[in-house]
Amino acid sequence: MTTESFTGPPSVLEHDLNKYFPELLKFESTPEMEASAIWPEIREDVERILNALVVEDLSEPPALAGGQWIGDDPTNGQPPHGGRSDIKALAWNLERGIQFEGIADGLANHPDLKGRDVLMLPELDVGMARSNNRFVARELAERLKLNYAFAPIYIPLQKGSGVEAEMKGENTLSIHGIAMMSPWPMTNVHAIPLPNGKDKMWGKEKRIGYLRAIVADIQHPSGAFRGVSLHLDVHCSRAHRRKQVQIILDHLDTLPPLPTILGGDWNTTTFNAQTATRAILGYWRRVMMGVKNVAKNHFPHPDRYFERNIFTDLESRGYEYKNLNERGVGTLHYHIESIEKNTNLRDWVPAWCFKFIFWAARRVGGSVSVRLDWFVAKGFKLAPGSQPRTVTNLFTSESIPLSDHDAITVDLVSVART
Repeated sequence: MTTESFTGPPSVLEHDLNKYFPELLKFESTPEMEASAIWPEIREDVERILNALVVEDLSEPPALAGGQWIGDDPTNGQPPHGGRSDIKALAWNLERGIQFEGIADGLANHPDLKGRDVLMLPELDVGMARSNNRFVARELAERLKLNYAFAPIYIPLQKGSGVEAEMKGENTLSIHGIAMMSPWPMTNVHAIPLPNGKDKMWGKEKRIGYLRAIVADIQHPSGAFRGVSLHLDVHCSRAHRRKQVQIILDHLDTLPPLPTILGGDWNTTTFNAQTATRAILGYWRRVMMGVKNVAKNHFPHPDRYFERNIFTDLESRGYEYKNLNERGVGTLHYHIESIEKNTNLRDWVPAWCFKFIFWAARRVGGSVSVRLDWFVAKGFKLAPGSQPRTVTNLFTSESIPLSDHDAITVDLVSVART
């Protein structure tokens, strides 16, 4: 893992590593892979991909030069962006971008999703069979006429886990990552590497790589602000997620001050999921605490107890979150029916656990909701007259969910400009 990222066009992601995948799948750990005869052959390409940032300007609004608008002015001399001083943000884990057409339509036309100044978008594929081998971030940006930055985080060696492994076709580039988009110019774009909570070469779904957060200064007409798109680890301990947040905040402290918003999937599951054993022990702990108690008071409120240290750290360093999120509202929902149909959980939870999981779910009406997605900001406050939203019921025309996560939105104004 290196701190050096570089920007380039989509061609920086091209490779022919797939021919090595059958042999790489035999390794049970990253150290074993790196000690093999294959590693010297692939290391240069692997590091190039994992350190790359694809950045393209595809937006239609006029660009800024020396603080002045240049090019055709669609506002006809009126203040740019309708004279608004608020920053409209969206964060949405897109679950690979599998439901691409529905996602694109939603971001373009849904009244709660369209017209956002910054979009933090975890979980997008490049060349994965499960998402039609699209470059999801680039195709979305083209469709929506947005500037974008995409950071690879993993080179998956397989088509995916659970139901994804059964999808038709084969991977092409086989890359998975995170993106940030905006209609406004994005400058000083770079990535922050985040250490893995577990070896991604261990277990059934093998991947090379590590998580990264994307940072960019966004040149909004009302003044520049900094956006951070992040995705914290799920297969790790709560202490490890806390460490990942500390790494991001430490890095932000080294940058020139700007109003800053962080958004994305924080994976505040309340669990230590570093191994199946720890996850199962954590499940039984919650059973002892009372299933209804945990479902009502902890899963939708991870900041109250289990994940409290992350949020305490944020507040101690001047970041606000309480007023910027629809607290107590889950963004990921587990239903008995979907658990039975979803083979992903069976990849790491023993079969004997399912009867107890179903029992617990039925105790709370057959559905459990957890809040994984958050906004955190410094130098901003909630825009007057607005409320943070959790945008639910996002489906295709065939009633297929667009993602396993709900989207979240918030409107902000800079404290210094009010």
